[in-house]
Amino acid sequence: MPKYVIERDLPGAGALSDDQMAKVARKSCDVLRSLGSDIQWVQSYVTDDKLYCVYIAKDESLLREHAERGGFPLTRVARVDRMIDPTTEEGAGAASA
Repeated sequence: MPKYVIERDLPGAGALSDDQMAKVARKSCDVLRSLGSDIQWVQSYVTDDKLYCVYIAKDESLLREHAERGGFPLTRVARVDRMIDPTTEEGAGAASA
């Protein structure tokens, strides 16, 4: 299934307490369970005023449905085309040798 990065505008996100974050996560997981196995939350990154969430989903419509049912903001959805990491350079060096 495709991987997506979701940007959520959430002013004050970085200042939310642990209890508030737990409540948000609980609501998200409840909605995910109701949507079935075609969508999975991988992780989220919290900044001052945004959340960047990584999901695996059958399609973008499931991500939008999750946001709507959970009452979560959804500013932008981007499908991940490919991933790179520090080991990526090893493949480039091997190909040109």
